[in-house]
Amino acid sequence: MKFKRLLSYFYPIKEYQISSSINENIEVTWNNGQLVLDSKNMNFSYGSLERVMQIGLQNIGKQKINTLKNTLVLGVAGGSVIKVLQKEFDYKGTITGIELDSEIIKVANDYFKLKDFPNLNLIENDANEFVEQTNEIYDFIVVDIFQDKIMPDFLFSEDFIGNLNRILSEKGIILFNTIVTLSHEFERNLKFEKALRIYFSEIKKITQVEGNNELFLISK
Repeated sequence: MKFKRLLSYFYPIKEYQISSSINENIEVTWNNGQLVLDSKNMNFSYGSLERVMQIGLQNIGKQKINTLKNTLVLGVAGGSVIKVLQKEFDYKGTITGIELDSEIIKVANDYFKLKDFPNLNLIENDANEFVEQTNEIYDFIVVDIFQDKIMPDFLFSEDFIGNLNRILSEKGIILFNTIVTLSHEFERNLKFEKALRIYFSEIKKITQVEGNNELFLISK
């Protein structure tokens, strides 16, 4: 393992690979001294995505984050945002993680020790169905859902936005990660921002994060 870690500073070293019915390729790779979780075309956890989430959380601020007691993570993958919350922001609240892909859950447990994260309730479920059905109220919601580099259409629907509003506490906040590379994705995000303003009073957009990511910080 130490040898692989050292070599990975020179070139990526594949540790494990599998496919699922949801993601064509799930790959665990040593890269720059750490394990990362990738799909066919993008980073799913750790690596560049971890840096994206660090920037989003830094914009919220440690003081605010530690007032948020009940967190919902939609799209867990390897759990890098949970690790950053707990390790770098000293977050002690409860976390409910929703992940659709059972193969990713297995990989996250085996290679990234997700099952050992404290105060985490990991649920295998569809995020859209979960927010429709839950009656729980959350102080912090992280939305980070991709099937490879594609974001499912439901994420930008009025029904999903309305459900996020319904389950977010009055002083809560949403961190919503998107990727924009093509013209129709820029247009999608502009329409999304307009739709958000129907339900939420405060929206901050952070553009060109790690290149193509666009983050929304949303609150009532």
